[in-house]
Amino acid sequence: MISTDARSKLARVSCASLSTCLFKRGFKNQFLQGVEPVSLTMPRMVGTAFTLRYIPAREDLDMLDAYRDPEHPQRKAVETIGEGQVLVIDSRKDARGASAGDILLRRIMKRGAVGAVTDGGFRDTPAIREMGFAVYQTRASAPTGPIFHHAADFNLPIACGDVAVFPGDVMVGDGEGVICLPAHLAEELAHEAFEMTAYEDWVEEQVMAGAALPGIYPQTDRSRAAFEADRGRSRS
Repeated sequence: MISTDARSKLARVSCASLSTCLFKRGFKNQFLQGVEPVSLTMPRMVGTAFTLRYIPAREDLDMLDAYRDPEHPQRKAVETIGEGQVLVIDSRKDARGASAGDILLRRIMKRGAVGAVTDGGFRDTPAIREMGFAVYQTRASAPTGPIFHHAADFNLPIACGDVAVFPGDVMVGDGEGVICLPAHLAEELAHEAFEMTAYEDWVEEQVMAGAALPGIYPQTDRSRAAFEADRGRSRS
């Protein structure tokens, strides 16, 4: 779990800033590849990962009637996910069949989930765009899921967008995509990225006022002092 303060800060920083903070710690592969927002008007996403894993479908198992079983891993996952979580689906980067549709996403939204991510595709995307819910995919996919996907298990480590995602990792989504923060680092990353963003906002103001980049970006001791002085004046 992350604190309310950290969650609030993560909602105000970019995946780009978080990627830089992770790179300073040696993490190079935390931004999900090929995964984009369904809508640029949807809310920002910050939540803990609740994972679901698909393997290739098999014709004797993956018929529509399989969904009648309440223990079906996909249906069970939808009825298990909780408050503040993000449904992260390993679809093997296969968008030929839908990872889920708007009805399942409405259900997890009502259960308190804050978003859904797949490295495949969702169906009913015109309706999903109107939900006011954070949803990320590679592309839309109208065909029903069991044509290509078998739901194998949930809340175990998965791959999504070429990134290892563990249950409880913190997923942050913005207009560029989704980044996965290792759970044990999420709190400190939130505070560092928030401070980085505040400084970079100040740099943008200086650049628009005509300042050259050398001496202010990257940050120097002198530019940091000038930033802090301006920050203090704006607070008083």
